Amino acid sequence: MLQLENITKLFNKGTVDESTVFDNFNLSVSKGEFVSLIGSNGSGKTTLLNLICGSLKADGGRILFQGKDITNLSEYKRARSIGRVFQDPKAGTCPNLTILENLSLAANKNKPFGLGKCVSKKRIDYFKTLLEKTNMGLENRLNVQVGTLSGGQRQALALVIANMSDIDLLILDEHTAALDPKSSETIMQLTDRFIQESSITTIMVTHNLRFAVEYGSRLIMLHEGKSVVDLSGADKANANVDDLLKVFNEISIESGN
Repeated sequence: MLQLENITKLFNKGTVDESTVFDNFNLSVSKGEFVSLIGSNGSGKTTLLNLICGSLKADGGRILFQGKDITNLSEYKRARSIGRVFQDPKAGTCPNLTILENLSLAANKNKPFGLGKCVSKKRIDYFKTLLEKTNMGLENRLNVQVGTLSGGQRQALALVIANMSDIDLLILDEHTAALDPKSSETIMQLTDRFIQESSITTIMVTHNLRFAVEYGSRLIMLHEGKSVVDLSGADKANANVDDLLKVFNEISIESGN
């Protein structure tokens, strides 16, 4: 499904501040996997997501997606088959538009532009069915501006929008980090349900070790651009927060922290 081969990524190349995030990094994600990605600040998590989505270009290596080389493919073209939910609840929706208008725009993704109406009244029942899955009563607030919703409600809407189009890969970029504990739990449960129902391949970056342990079929820990933990199958099922914290602490000592 997704292969990163010998990826190299530098920042501030050619300057005194040059730093290497990835040096011949390799990663393979199989179709249907739900990968929880953890690591300390600066370990390369967000850079990895940006390389996959195309908002950053690699300095070396190549990226294959469904057997095709997308290394030089633009971000907007990758977005046709890759959905992304960001950490900031404001990033995935249009605040000045209503829920209905946001969903209508999302429903037209990858379709030709025309002079027809953006909001299709015929699809209201379909939109309500999607929103009912969030258990937040959003289906009864279609004409409410999205900017008036809570952070949890906006992230729930962003999840619905990300899964509306026919995507093949879902990227979750610390999508619960800005929420309060209760909303975080709700969004994670909703996330897991969406992923299980659609069987969509997913990569989720999180700082919440419990979420990384409880959710997903594979767990990867990055450190200084390298994979230091990669668990799947029975090893993932038997993982626990204490063991991950032990690895984190050992890494911190080795790094002089």
